[in-house]
Amino acid sequence: MTDQIDSRWHNADAYERYMGRWSRRIAAHFLTWLDPADGQSWLDLGCGTGALSATILERTNPVAVTGVDPSEPFIAAARSTITDPRATFHIGDARALPLAPASIDCAVSGLCLNFIPDPALAIAEMSRVTRPGGVVASYVWDYVQGMEMIRAFWHAARAVDPELKVDEAHRNPLCAPDPLHDLFTRAGLVDVLVTSIEIETRFASFDDYWGPFDGGTGPAPAYLKTLSPGDRDELAAALRRTLPFDSDGSIPLSARVWAVRGTVPPS
Repeated sequence: MTDQIDSRWHNADAYERYMGRWSRRIAAHFLTWLDPADGQSWLDLGCGTGALSATILERTNPVAVTGVDPSEPFIAAARSTITDPRATFHIGDARALPLAPASIDCAVSGLCLNFIPDPALAIAEMSRVTRPGGVVASYVWDYVQGMEMIRAFWHAARAVDPELKVDEAHRNPLCAPDPLHDLFTRAGLVDVLVTSIEIETRFASFDDYWGPFDGGTGPAPAYLKTLSPGDRDELAAALRRTLPFDSDGSIPLSARVWAVRGTVPPS
């Protein structure tokens, strides 16, 4: 089996089935922790299909929200579902943001730092476009322990293929408190804080859990696409044996993110 997969996030509908329902819930908890003032201008870096942008619009009464993402299909999905005139969405690179210096009050990034080739440059760019005294913040799934739906998948995959080298816990070194704190501190941000946020991710049935992995968007679904039908069936059987089923057939799991915030110091 391969140790190289195409894990690009390129299918908006597949993402929504696989991860969107959980990313939208975690966005609300993140904003509660951030506790921002109303009437601010926002950058949503790696906005994807717009989960965090939509939550900002619903909860913070912003003057403007600018979403930036490299995926054309994701930007198209965000534009089609979020029609609030305060929101604009742009295809762009996290390492070269199309925004003027000190033009944003709050720059945030949800669930994407692990997939940016140079996250330090991305944080530097977020800091550049944020005014002095403004907030830069992010959150990432805890792929090592706290994202149980993903951990269960890779645990079963490794049981089927002991030589497996593909695993999001190994590919995403930022999904822990110390690396996130160091990343923000090295960017020159001050008053850096890290916290965990956890939600329940209960699946109604095995099909509700397994079906979204078939979409091919994301590391685990992309890996699944590389398997033969027999290997896929073996992996599904391994998951059926190891997932925790309640008496009604539902699967109670939890998902945790690590969230980090810092303040842009006076210039």
